Amino acid sequence: MGVTMDGTKQQRRGNTRQRIQDVALELFAEQGYEKTSLREIAERLDVTKAALYYHFKTKEEIIVSLFEDLTQPIQDLIEWGRDQPHTLEIKQEIVRRYSLALAGAEPLFRFMQENQATVRELRIGDTFKDRMRDLRSIFIDPEAPLVDQVRCVSAMFTLHAGMFVMQDLEGDAQKKREAVLEVAVDLVTQAHRGTRTS
Repeated sequence: MGVTMDGTKQQRRGNTRQRIQDVALELFAEQGYEKTSLREIAERLDVTKAALYYHFKTKEEIIVSLFEDLTQPIQDLIEWGRDQPHTLEIKQEIVRRYSLALAGAEPLFRFMQENQATVRELRIGDTFKDRMRDLRSIFIDPEAPLVDQVRCVSAMFTLHAGMFVMQDLEGDAQKKREAVLEVAVDLVTQAHRGTRTS
């Protein structure tokens, strides 16, 4: 059984609500959101549709709950970052923590990337935009020159691109994640140095 050192997988497997989320996300990835029914989710879980209904009435409820659960570390990071000074060390720490949060929510972000039309129709689309704006506000020093603000935003999207673009490149997944993180940290470092010299 694939159990992480902190027991995360084991906890998700033992929780019915989270098992429903995991199986639904698997099916959404395999068949697409629109083509997956609640009945199919129940069948894959080997439970009755009534048992599934006890936790979720619709597919949207499942995806919204997944979004809320898997992006909670991003929300926690935003709340932590709001209280921090715009120092280089804090910006680098934000990049590191954001990288970890993205890795933990990778299946969800893959779903969002592959189902953009559906995401726009669901309320998670607007919520995600709001989170990205909030995240941008803790990354960017509002006093920085525009080019350095762009570098900070680019660091954020380097991490996003790393999830999708890097998967097609040859090599060890961990090494690819580390390389993407290194580039994102470099962008933030360069932006911070630019701010200090202007």
